[in-house]
Amino acid sequence: MAKKRRKTWLWIVGVLLLLLASIAWCMRPPKNKIPVVSQGSLERFPQFKSQYGIPDRDIAVWLPEGYQTGDSCDVLYMHDGNMLFDATTTWNRQEWQVDEVIDSLIKAGAIRPCIVVGIYNTDDRLTEYYPDKTVQYVPDADRKKAKTDKLAGDAYLEFIVKELKPFIEDRYKPLMGREHTFMMGSSMGGLISLYALCEYPQVFGGAACLSTHLSMGHLPDGFDGDLWATGFREYVNQHLPEVNGSLIYMDHGTKDFDADYGKYQTLLDSVITTKGWDKQHYMSLVFDGHGHNETCWAKRLDHPLKFLLGTPAE
Repeated sequence: MAKKRRKTWLWIVGVLLLLLASIAWCMRPPKNKIPVVSQGSLERFPQFKSQYGIPDRDIAVWLPEGYQTGDSCDVLYMHDGNMLFDATTTWNRQEWQVDEVIDSLIKAGAIRPCIVVGIYNTDDRLTEYYPDKTVQYVPDADRKKAKTDKLAGDAYLEFIVKELKPFIEDRYKPLMGREHTFMMGSSMGGLISLYALCEYPQVFGGAACLSTHLSMGHLPDGFDGDLWATGFREYVNQHLPEVNGSLIYMDHGTKDFDADYGKYQTLLDSVITTKGWDKQHYMSLVFDGHGHNETCWAKRLDHPLKFLLGTPAE
């Protein structure tokens, strides 16, 4: 009897899993569907190539309403570009609502006008968004346990700085200079954004890092563990730009993955503020009840935008 009951439960579980898989399949976004924005306009550059050994990827450039080549606009580079504008094209049916939020802030005079360069992720997202030089601050024994030969954070940033950025500036002729150039991302995208500011302080005037994956948990190939998180904090300690010479925004929620981030964020806050960074140049916020998803990032997107773009550039 027990054996028969067990078979029945296994059959029920199997049917439920098949049903869930079918629902997920039906809800998947149409392949290669082009995102549509409700505010401003979007220009796409499919399969943008790089000479730095990373995969080709799509680039989506959002332009504010009425933008003309050469208009006085800052530039915001954002990772996970495929998740920014149109929920009907994303894997989870969520989006950052970048076009709606930025449009409303510009029209309200709350931020300076800006162009958004959405850089699509690839199957190599984890290795491209990983700050390579963290490995230098991890003990040898632990470093050898991880597969570090495929890390591509440095190559990804070279692509942005040396290939994508010149293309954007030549085509759109926005305001140039570090005080008009910023980077933003979430989760692993938060890691690579802070890393970019440390590696290229002469290029980027600020970085916004939402729900930054400071725990370094849930990463493949031996990257789990507090030692990697400690290594990244030491990298930041040694490579931060000049004190109060840039803008750094960080935040996290209290649910999902974000529930694990609090203690790591507190430790990093201490590293940065101990060096003398003040509240005008370093902001770290907690959003109670927010989880690790695009819907939550959209709800608080105005905070990093106002921090980076809310005052006149010098």
